[in-house]
Amino acid sequence: MYSRDRFFRASMLALLLSAGVSVRAEEAVAAPPATGASTPTVQQVQAAASQVAQDPDLGRRVKQRRLQMRPDDAPKKKPDDSPGLDWLVNLVRWLSESARLLVWLAGAIAVAMLLVGLRHWIRARADSKAPPRPHLPSHVQSLDIRPESLPDHIGAAAAALWAKGESRAALSLLYRGALSRLVHDHAVPIRAASTEGECVELVRRKVDAPRVAFFAQLVRAWQLAVYGSRLPTNDEALALCREFDEQLGLRPAPKAASSTPRAAA
Repeated sequence: MYSRDRFFRASMLALLLSAGVSVRAEEAVAAPPATGASTPTVQQVQAAASQVAQDPDLGRRVKQRRLQMRPDDAPKKKPDDSPGLDWLVNLVRWLSESARLLVWLAGAIAVAMLLVGLRHWIRARADSKAPPRPHLPSHVQSLDIRPESLPDHIGAAAAALWAKGESRAALSLLYRGALSRLVHDHAVPIRAASTEGECVELVRRKVDAPRVAFFAQLVRAWQLAVYGSRLPTNDEALALCREFDEQLGLRPAPKAASSTPRAAA
């Protein structure tokens, strides 16, 4: 900046000197020199011009620089120091989406609970209308009385065992079979822990006298064989096998509806 000012001043000085010399020369040619005034000669003007030309600022080529901003030097927008509301907008949007999801989830849970409650209600109504089913034991003491564990013809199977000499097995089959038929066919409330005497009392309350007499006789033979090691005679054992099929044989088949049409009156 300082060199530029000096160059400007030197240029102006040379211009003024040149203009002054030219004017004085014309005046000197046009009019005679005034008395007592000193007029510069041509040599003086040339000397002054030579002195001006020797100024170092005139011979130096001033380099002009122009500042130009590059794209990456462009002024960046200053971030706004004031707190924005973007976080609030994002928070509201997140809460809205979360609330929608919670509403759908709550609706699904409510529908599931309604279906489960309706199912329990229907089952409870059906159970209340249906007659209560008694819990039938599968064993009495250690004896298996399930119908599927016994043969169809219990008396004949026990007689075959007795004929083979398996007396204890024959009496056990008769006693188990009697308990199974009394529980499942005659609804006698015998339980898993019922003793032989309790079973006789329960049978006496539910069935007729011939079946009660047969069951009491079978229980006495069973007790003598198990606890007293006294087996019945051959005739007594075979009689028990025959009477079993008479008193507690196969379940009676359900009566079929009569298909014969009534006669016209």
